[in-house]
Amino acid sequence: MNHQPVSRRTYFLVYLGLLVLLTATVGAAFLDAGWLNPVIALTIAVIKAVLVILFFMHVRASSAIVRIFALLGFFWLGILIFLTMGDYLTRIWLPPV
Repeated sequence: MNHQPVSRRTYFLVYLGLLVLLTATVGAAFLDAGWLNPVIALTIAVIKAVLVILFFMHVRASSAIVRIFALLGFFWLGILIFLTMGDYLTRIWLPPV
């Protein structure tokens, strides 16, 4: 398990990318895009999570089994988000209590 060290420049660029995405998240919070607000916020959050997982958790330089389990974690998260959105979007079908 001998990996090449990641350069400081790479960490700095990822850090800058995360800062840009942070400002995009704050800007999206003030943007009135209607039903697109959750989609924009989740897209930005997924991009930030991928950057953290690939570079700071070193999944990019790991073995194939680690990559598979990281991908399966994202797949499971997608299932949970899909089921939660299904519940959230169908709540208007019930009359208020």
